[in-house]
Amino acid sequence: MDKRAILLVEDNKDDIDLTIRALKQSNIKNEIVVLNDGEEALEYLFHEGKYSGLDPAERPAIILLDIKLPKLNGLEVLKKLRSDEKTKIIPVIILTSSEEESDMLNGYNLGCNSYVQKPVDFEQFSKAVSQLGLYWLLLNESPKTED
Repeated sequence: MDKRAILLVEDNKDDIDLTIRALKQSNIKNEIVVLNDGEEALEYLFHEGKYSGLDPAERPAIILLDIKLPKLNGLEVLKKLRSDEKTKIIPVIILTSSEEESDMLNGYNLGCNSYVQKPVDFEQFSKAVSQLGLYWLLLNESPKTED
């Protein structure tokens, strides 16, 4: 299993708690880094600002990205990630409550690997997060990156 961190970019505390609970319930032991807005996510991923001391070779195993974020929305974050050689291959799963078809289309057009609409029911949500984690952390083969 990939032991790199899972980056969860989400501003809703209830959704953060549910996601962490679902990951732990699925026995996923990766560190979970939680960031609450799009600007902070980019600083973290590009090792800028308060994250400038992070090892540039360290990249998250997956990014769980909400769309409706403060400061910079998730689609803008995704666009920036996909335009940079260092981050363009990191798997990005849009995990959102948005029911807008345009959000889904824009997400795929910008290069997300998966688009999951958050179910309200915890059991459904837990099952979806578990399946995402098992696939992206256990089964998916990712290329090694060099910085």
